[in-house]
Amino acid sequence: MNKNMYILGILFITGLMIAQGISYSYDRAIEAENADTIEEPMIIADDDAASGGKYVWVEGEPASSERDHQGWAEFVINIPEAGTYALWGKVIAWDGNSDSFWVTWQPADPDENAQETQNKQFRWSTAHGNEWHWDRINHWLDSGTFEREWDLSAGETTVRIAGREDGAKLDVIFITDNLSADEAEVNPRDPGPEDVTPVEPKEKLTTTWGKLKLQW
Repeated sequence: MNKNMYILGILFITGLMIAQGISYSYDRAIEAENADTIEEPMIIADDDAASGGKYVWVEGEPASSERDHQGWAEFVINIPEAGTYALWGKVIAWDGNSDSFWVTWQPADPDENAQETQNKQFRWSTAHGNEWHWDRINHWLDSGTFEREWDLSAGETTVRIAGREDGAKLDVIFITDNLSADEAEVNPRDPGPEDVTPVEPKEKLTTTWGKLKLQW
């Protein structure tokens, strides 16, 4: 192969990759009210502005603490491919007394009741706002907040989002293997038809590159 043909080949492959775009292997959105289990005093409530018109929360007024560390929603999620995943939540958090949950994702996290242990590794501090907005689930530690990631094998997993401060509201959870902290890049979304059943894995860029090289 001469030099010009080689360069043309590289440009052709690059063009195909750009045309196809970079895709991630899995994402899924779930309505909070469709959790597999909802433990009181976490309840389903109505809001026309919420996705599907409903959300979950431990009912309470701003700055109240009558039902702190009570109630939870649990989601059984089948992970199609081993990998590292992130979680986002669509939330409303009025103030500093109604802006956090406890979050565990088993089997990556230990079988631990965070409401009892109050292990700060599982504490999620949500961004404030009295309208629905997306926030990536984090560790809220004494030294600040840090993004969380979970290494998971393929198969059944369980996400528990448990009440920490009453008044915090949860509308949707979004699961993705796009680990960017940039909301515009991740583009978390409300549930759609593609979420009725788990999305089939799409080819990652690395796989596509390998196949293109073989074809060339």
